[in-house]
Amino acid sequence: MTDVRPVPAASVATWDHEADVVVAGYGVAGAAAAVEAAGAGADVLVLERAGAWGGAAALAGGFIYMGGGTGLQKACGFDDSAENMAAFLDAAMGPGADRERIADYAEGSVAHFEWLVACGVPFKPEFFGEPGWEPLGDQGLMYSGGEDAYPFNTVAKPAPRGHVPQMQNKKQGQASAGFMLMKPLVQRATDLGVRALYDVRVQSLVVESDGRVVGITARQYGTDITVRARRGVVLGTGSFAFNESMMARFTPRIAGRPISAVEQHDGHGIRMAQALGADLAHTDATEVAFVVDPQQLVRGILVNARGQRYVAEDTYPGRAGQHTLYYQDDTAFLILDEQAQEEALASQTPKLILRKPKWVCETVAELEAEMGLPTGSLQDTVARYNEGAARGEDPVLHKKARWLRPIGSPVGALDLRHATGGFPLGGLRTTLHAQVLHVSGEPIPGLYAAGRCTAGLAAWGYASGISLGDGSFYGRRAGRSAARA
Repeated sequence: MTDVRPVPAASVATWDHEADVVVAGYGVAGAAAAVEAAGAGADVLVLERAGAWGGAAALAGGFIYMGGGTGLQKACGFDDSAENMAAFLDAAMGPGADRERIADYAEGSVAHFEWLVACGVPFKPEFFGEPGWEPLGDQGLMYSGGEDAYPFNTVAKPAPRGHVPQMQNKKQGQASAGFMLMKPLVQRATDLGVRALYDVRVQSLVVESDGRVVGITARQYGTDITVRARRGVVLGTGSFAFNESMMARFTPRIAGRPISAVEQHDGHGIRMAQALGADLAHTDATEVAFVVDPQQLVRGILVNARGQRYVAEDTYPGRAGQHTLYYQDDTAFLILDEQAQEEALASQTPKLILRKPKWVCETVAELEAEMGLPTGSLQDTVARYNEGAARGEDPVLHKKARWLRPIGSPVGALDLRHATGGFPLGGLRTTLHAQVLHVSGEPIPGLYAAGRCTAGLAAWGYASGISLGDGSFYGRRAGRSAARA
């Protein structure tokens, strides 16, 4: 930890820059923190490692997971409540999820949506009801966590909570809606007088003799600089997805395959806080992306190396990916017939990740042999599935009737072995007011954090939009807390 060792404040002869609140990272957590701190009357300075604002958020699909009865939900004809939202998240965020944090987030979700709108983030009041990683057009609302899939549709009333900022003239393969989240937040921060320094790589935290964080050391264009924080430092520095040693130690199954992260997510901010004794949580937990089009996934059956189904194909694709990676040794095949493939190709979906079958045969028995599956395994699986599908039922995994149709001929299989990647969900342990906690359980004075450098809502579960949701929500908390310190 020598490269992140805390610097005694007494050793700093002069400060190159100073502000009431210093924010490290100009992604969604940093932007939200800057807006709230400046709105509370603080002088705010943001330090960004890249040459411009945005971080991973600006490149993301833009989902912000919100609910409880937002204006967008109501405009699209859906009822929801904080209690209903919390019930889903309690079940979906995985073992060890912080229920107090979930309840807090659900309770404040409507107000958070209204805050984003007030900041100028646009949402088109139109629902996108097709399976997909994100809307094909500029629709503002869709299911993004399998809320309408089993077993979650038995735990809470299904309600779509993926709020997507409207991307004007969106075209396939161009900039995502995440840009339309970040742009107005940064503009709002600028209007409030927030200053920003770019190409600044933070190095270490500066602390007083009593342990209070009062600044940051950094490098800009090869020169060492010191930045004083009169009230507090906020870390919004991202995950450790691009730190090889941390990934190998904590999340080896997705090491070398980062998705939804940027190179700046190297865990340095986390390590800076650890050097002060900061506690961590959920460092072994990951989100797992499954590189297959959901329009294909829902129309087929997903089987493992034994030819058996193991997860409902109409659930959140990330959950299917997680089950594949961790419970099926990253081995999966999607079985679908010619009609299903043609329907997927003709569907309202981006065509970037649609796959072609690796094997195509006239019969399931032939396909089973071509794939090298145990004799009779796939035949039995398909026969049982077809028997239920003919009745409009899936007694094994409860896929919705909308997607049930007997598998016919010719039949093919997509090879989905090693079609997963992801990013870590764990990080610094924080309070609901975004204070970074010491391993003793006490807050570290003057230090706050939000976003993917923290352990947020998700533990061993996920829904698209959770990162941008809790990053911006608790980024706001971090900014307010630091401004009032």
